[in-house]
Amino acid sequence: MRKLVYYVATTLDGFIAGPDGGDPSGASFFPITPDVIDFIVTHYPETLPGPARTALGIDGPGQSFDTVLEGRGSYEIGLAAGLTDAYPHLRHLVFSSTLESEDPDVEIVSKDAIERVRALKAEAGKDLWLVGGGTLAHSLLPEIDRLILKQNPSVIGSGIPLFAGAFQAHSFSPIDEITLESGVRVLTFDRSENS
Repeated sequence: MRKLVYYVATTLDGFIAGPDGGDPSGASFFPITPDVIDFIVTHYPETLPGPARTALGIDGPGQSFDTVLEGRGSYEIGLAAGLTDAYPHLRHLVFSSTLESEDPDVEIVSKDAIERVRALKAEAGKDLWLVGGGTLAHSLLPEIDRLILKQNPSVIGSGIPLFAGAFQAHSFSPIDEITLESGVRVLTFDRSENS
């Protein structure tokens, strides 16, 4: 069975974006350093948007993921950049009860998010990448099998949290840690069996 993997950058205090919810890539708290780019290109090249893949000469299927899931806020970051499908190399699903698709290759899921994810996990293929945002991650928390957190050595005090919603307790066990030269720690956790 495929895993749902929440692979995302976060601050030390658990935020994935600033208070405005805009694209955090390259912000002072999420600098795009050569070691971070090298890590992504080596381990998760499919998580780069289409234009970045083209600029870096990356082609072909994903190594870990063949599907990307995102909430409306995350999707709108791509729309603001003129991309109706920022990940044309992946199957792309956007979870929103109000959005209509601007691209025939992007599936809009307007209800039963948990059931849709369970159906996706039961299909053959590579793992599912949950790119964000915090509200969607919170709603799908019972189905998240793995967390891969690119923890930046920054504190911002407020913003979009890693999980935005009511209290839910779930346990994850650390399975890997890589520290990059810039101080970014890539932390991997798998859901604990009793969770």
